[in-house]
Amino acid sequence: MPVLLPTSRSRTSDRRAAAAGHAVVIAGGGPTGLMLAAELALAQVDVAIVERRAAQDLVGTRAGGLHARSIEILDQRGVAERFLREGQIVQLAGFAWTRLDIGDLPTRHAYGLALRQSHIERILADWARELAVPIYGNREVTGFAQVETGVDVALSGGDTLRANYLVGCDGGRSLVRKTAGIDFVGSDPTLSNLMAEVEMAQEPAWGLRHDALGFHGLSKTESGRVLVVVTETTRERSGEPGLRDLSDALVAVYGTDFGAHSPAWVSRFTDAARQAASYRRGRVLLAGDAAHIHHSVGGQGLNTGLQDAVNLGWKLAQVVKGISPEALLDTYHTERHPVAARVLRNTRAQIALLRRADDGLIAAREIVTELLAMDEPRKRFGAMMSGLDISYDLGEGHALLGRRMPDLDLTIEGRSLRLFTLLHGGRGLLLNFGEAPDPDIAPWADRVSLVRAGYDGAWELPAVGQVLAPKTVLVRPDGHVAWIGDESRSGLADALTTWFGPAGA
Repeated sequence: MPVLLPTSRSRTSDRRAAAAGHAVVIAGGGPTGLMLAAELALAQVDVAIVERRAAQDLVGTRAGGLHARSIEILDQRGVAERFLREGQIVQLAGFAWTRLDIGDLPTRHAYGLALRQSHIERILADWARELAVPIYGNREVTGFAQVETGVDVALSGGDTLRANYLVGCDGGRSLVRKTAGIDFVGSDPTLSNLMAEVEMAQEPAWGLRHDALGFHGLSKTESGRVLVVVTETTRERSGEPGLRDLSDALVAVYGTDFGAHSPAWVSRFTDAARQAASYRRGRVLLAGDAAHIHHSVGGQGLNTGLQDAVNLGWKLAQVVKGISPEALLDTYHTERHPVAARVLRNTRAQIALLRRADDGLIAAREIVTELLAMDEPRKRFGAMMSGLDISYDLGEGHALLGRRMPDLDLTIEGRSLRLFTLLHGGRGLLLNFGEAPDPDIAPWADRVSLVRAGYDGAWELPAVGQVLAPKTVLVRPDGHVAWIGDESRSGLADALTTWFGPAGA
């Protein structure tokens, strides 16, 4: 097998093993791929990224921010401050251009972060390099073949990598998804938008606009250029758009292009909404845009991808290391597919409201705006759009079960400590809040940390409200609650086995 050298130091000290391949190969070094690589590296899994770009350069604005739950998961790993230092804290959540103030939701991060994807990727890439993740730059996955013991991954230039598992984080046109034969089910586009950063010789008509054609907006960027979002008159144009396409679209809406010139970039996107029928086929998995695409309204795409990565990473690590059976990977699809399906649903609903400015839709938008001004709808929609209300179906029981664990201010051995600090290493947690003796989890002690903690405050969940204080809580590495116990600790061994493998594995 040809020796292929990555652009950062390999995690393995055995050069022959590095040449042969990696436990996990990730196709695509965007936010999802980088987050997944970091999660696997934290778990001491040999992971590498194959990225078509030579460096982490990104042309275009792309995604523009992080929602509250994404900031929380970065906080769970101890890196949130890196992003908060560079972004602007804002009330980012919204539904069909109705802003949703989540400042009163029970989270330490009751806000969004305005930060361009180029900066998000750079910070994630720096973190991945600190964790010694190899990145094969200026390469693309061109195909693969699954065999009983792994996946042979073909790269541009004729090289090959062997992996135990391949994860496609290679975008909406994912070659990994297509080669795996996984259907991409959904709806065709009904509109086409152009987005661009340009200079303008004339003062533009700042702000948002609705008309019979669609929705449009002109705003100032951090670079001093004008950020343009405009609906095109036709969906028949294809390929890479240019200044002429942008000028034509502006004239159709505003009657002038305001002397647009010197574009930094121009991109085209639609409201196509599609989702992979399965997130896994054998040793091949999908995450991020490779698994789901939708319109950018609401800013949920990048955030959903980051959360895919955090759900998948620890599960894949345990399977690779032989701790858990492959069946654990099936829970990735079971849990994350409904989340993205809901994102597609709310995105379609927003586009339906924004699609054009006829009398009926104007009235519908006004009614929705009035509804979202009420506290309970605002809180519910704010929790949905920010990802704070995500709940995995882990069966009946306590309201916490399947939801994200709050970042409580705990007292541990007489000192104060935030709960998220205990998740920095990506391990499971068993928290004992009661007076009963600590449960015996010695067979899982290499995977789960037992912590006796005190907490005197109220237990409150976004979109749910206050809940009964639990005695014992099992928290997965992704921050979601896997089991709630009382003094009897009934079902704890089963929960530990389900999520962290058999005793003494």
